[in-house]
Amino acid sequence: MSQVKTVSGPGLPLKGDDIDTDRIIPARFLKCVTFDGLGEQVFADDRTQLNGQHAFDQSQYQAAEILVVNRNFGCGSSREHAPQAISRWGIKALIGESFAEIFLGNCVAMGVPCVTVSSEVASQLQALIAAHPQTPLTLDLESMTVTMAEFTAPVALADSLRQMFTAGTWDATGQLVAQSAAVKATAANLPYITWQSA
Repeated sequence: MSQVKTVSGPGLPLKGDDIDTDRIIPARFLKCVTFDGLGEQVFADDRTQLNGQHAFDQSQYQAAEILVVNRNFGCGSSREHAPQAISRWGIKALIGESFAEIFLGNCVAMGVPCVTVSSEVASQLQALIAAHPQTPLTLDLESMTVTMAEFTAPVALADSLRQMFTAGTWDATGQLVAQSAAVKATAANLPYITWQSA
């Protein structure tokens, strides 16, 4: 299982409160059988309306790996396609003022940490990234800090989630596969597994 202790890379500032999952990935893209290709459609309608001026379209952010957002990001419907689209575009971590609970849970299940910061820190990071888009950020889940050049600020994440990332136990499916022998041994000793219908 893969540990997530640090994420480093250029940032992408996306300003605005209450950005919902319908905006992150419009409903017409939910018909897909797999998540392949969803990254290309992230914020499809917003990007069309802004005609190339959306942050996800701007050339200086095309290598971004850390998304910096504001309050209540990922609210709305509980579609897991939203974090999948963001991840498949190339984002490996999110920093924001707050996240919708289901969106956060879906990100954790994919190994994508979502840490929170104060509104002041979010604004400072967004401004720094806009001024220096090639300067990498480092999110450190052990020291619980985000650093960009000389700027360092504390981040927050529930301790249980932080431990899941740093220990590599965030992947529930991976844990089941890794313990398949123990699962089979337990199943073999369950009396009702061999019951016959009368």
